Amino acid sequence: MAGYKKLWWILIAILAITFGVLGYFGKEVYRVAPPIPDQVVTESGQVLMTEETILDGQTAWQSVGGMQLGSIWGHGAYQAPDWTADWLHRELLAWLEITAQNTYGQSYENLTEAQQNALQFELKQAYRNPQYNAETDTLTVDAVRAEAIAQTAEYYSRLFSDDLSLRSTRESYAMKENTLPSAERREVMTQFFFWTAWAAATERPDSDVTYTNNWPHEPLIDNKPSAENLIWSLVSIILLIAGVGGLIWAWAFLREHDEEEPEAPKKDPISLVNLTPSQKALGKYLFLVMALFIVQIFLGGFTAHYTVEGQEFYGINVSQWFPYSLVRTWHIQAALFWIATGFLAAGLFLAPIINGGKDPKFQKLGVDILFWALVVVVAGSFIGNYLAIAQIMPENLSFWLGHQGYEYVDLGRLWQIGKFTGIVFWLGLMLRGVIGAFKQPGDKNLLALLTASVVAIGLFYGAGFFYGERTHISIMEYWRWWIVHLWVEGFFEVFATAALAFIFHSMGLVSRRMATAASLASASLFMLGGVPGTFHHLYFSGTTTPIMAVGATFSALEVVPLVVLGYEAWENWSLQKRADWMQRIKWPLMCFVAVAFWNFLGAGVLGFMINPPIALYYIQGLNTTPTHAHAALFGVYGFLAIGFVLLILRYIRPNFAFNDKIMKTAFWWMNIGLCMMLFTSLLPIGFIQFFASASEGLWYARSEEFMQQPLLESLRWIRTVGDVVFIIGGLAVAYQVVIGLFGKQEAEVDAKPVTVK
Repeated sequence: MAGYKKLWWILIAILAITFGVLGYFGKEVYRVAPPIPDQVVTESGQVLMTEETILDGQTAWQSVGGMQLGSIWGHGAYQAPDWTADWLHRELLAWLEITAQNTYGQSYENLTEAQQNALQFELKQAYRNPQYNAETDTLTVDAVRAEAIAQTAEYYSRLFSDDLSLRSTRESYAMKENTLPSAERREVMTQFFFWTAWAAATERPDSDVTYTNNWPHEPLIDNKPSAENLIWSLVSIILLIAGVGGLIWAWAFLREHDEEEPEAPKKDPISLVNLTPSQKALGKYLFLVMALFIVQIFLGGFTAHYTVEGQEFYGINVSQWFPYSLVRTWHIQAALFWIATGFLAAGLFLAPIINGGKDPKFQKLGVDILFWALVVVVAGSFIGNYLAIAQIMPENLSFWLGHQGYEYVDLGRLWQIGKFTGIVFWLGLMLRGVIGAFKQPGDKNLLALLTASVVAIGLFYGAGFFYGERTHISIMEYWRWWIVHLWVEGFFEVFATAALAFIFHSMGLVSRRMATAASLASASLFMLGGVPGTFHHLYFSGTTTPIMAVGATFSALEVVPLVVLGYEAWENWSLQKRADWMQRIKWPLMCFVAVAFWNFLGAGVLGFMINPPIALYYIQGLNTTPTHAHAALFGVYGFLAIGFVLLILRYIRPNFAFNDKIMKTAFWWMNIGLCMMLFTSLLPIGFIQFFASASEGLWYARSEEFMQQPLLESLRWIRTVGDVVFIIGGLAVAYQVVIGLFGKQEAEVDAKPVTVK
């Protein structure tokens, strides 16, 4: 640590403090999660539902795709309604109609404005005031509400069946016919929907906000942003401005002390190292990455088309075999698999280089075993997803072998265990190559950071095992975001930074000191905002104000380091001019430039757009979220994985040269296609929904009436153009990789590889 003590201590202190915050307030999530009553009863003592049946309903919802078909508390898919907001609004209207008939003998619509206002006041009192008795663990509802619940449940039971009267609604929601065939399971699923809506409408004891911090926006019962929401939104914006200003000042002063760049070597040092058997075996990993990538982007186009035709693909009814919830599941899971495989391949390529240009014993065997294990997990999880959503799989096996129902961790628990085992196995393969290098003389600080990120990637995926099939959804969300946010956006980011620094240093393009200092500083910045920033996903997931305060404060800091990525992009671009041989890795470098651009735009600008509590209050669950998700997940991690693939291809096929015409098509069409997808379709739809959510309520912004307007349907059709452009670019890069792996190669231009002593 000599020479870097200050940077190491800063990083260690940040990790200790931020994980302390994450753990301390994680206890708050457990403590204040909305209660699931032991019984829900009427005033006359009739039992309507129990904790057991509500949790049965949760598992039934998971089995049909869960968050891949509509959303709960704003988390999930965007075509069907948010079931919480939709149920709540329907139940409120039913209550008003029943009460109007009982009180005035006529429909609510025919009442005078004064009479309607009087009923709305009664409605607010009936719904916002707690009816839950903690001592008896019982929720009591009056006869009117019990009837409203029954009417709403009957509608949902028909919706998830094959009832002909709601067929057009199912088409609008991209639901297949008879989504949940079992009438008994439909009944308990409605009880789960009711409970999520009850938590969203009922004020916490000794509080003036609901269990979900007044989310969703519902004017009928005065669900509107709280004072705390506004205060912490303002704090987050102030911190963002202060953080950006502070970083610019620090950047300006620190840059004065940078040492001069080292003189670039005459030949690429990495190309002068003999390929090891394990490195030569990585070709199949690159092929798997491209195969899953192509499957994923075609599934993306298929999924997007369902938002237009609902149950059909250009007039062909395919929803009974491949419904929206299934293809969206496969689309997301394929993305996670191919991106993760690209990162794993990058690590396995670096391991022998770190180990002095040689493989540890049986390293190639380990690489081969890991590859086939990945294939089994991918195939098994995809088949399980199909069997679960088709309701072929027995319900007691669905969570374990079929579909967990939670976005980004949809694969069955058995396949999740298999994936975790594979990642830990990869960790073992990496450590076998790294440990020996620590025994060699020289500066090992960059290697230590790379190793730490590898260990974190290997172990932190295990956070997904801290919840189960019947875990309270608030607690599940806490652990799910450990994977989606912390594991992916945190530790993979640090690994990518350290890995690129190590590669560029190994090429002789940057000094070890500059690479190490920059990586340590970047890791500290990522972790400072990233770790507690996990809570910005939980503002309205049954948590309290402290969670909102921590999430809003630190998530603003996540954006701060992204403002200097333009300089990083310029540095990466400039590397190709350092030596003639750098032209041979021009296209991997271009991908790394794209990563910096999309990190700023997708993760930074579009990410902060939905980060402040006041913004997320109105747009959680709208198309503004997939705008950020597509720009950040593919724009950052997708291009990074593709860059790694192209870089590895360059070295394991040393006689291969990239075709500039193909690569220009690949690079620019993917970037332009992604921009078109975002800015001609997803973002405009999101902003139009934003206005509807703020003016009428979230239920309306996701309703059939609103989403099937000609304008929004036209914008969804327009997305097809961007999708096609993107797919052409994707096919081009896949074609280039396949040619590189299996096609005829040029004559060798570098010197014959030799082993580095």
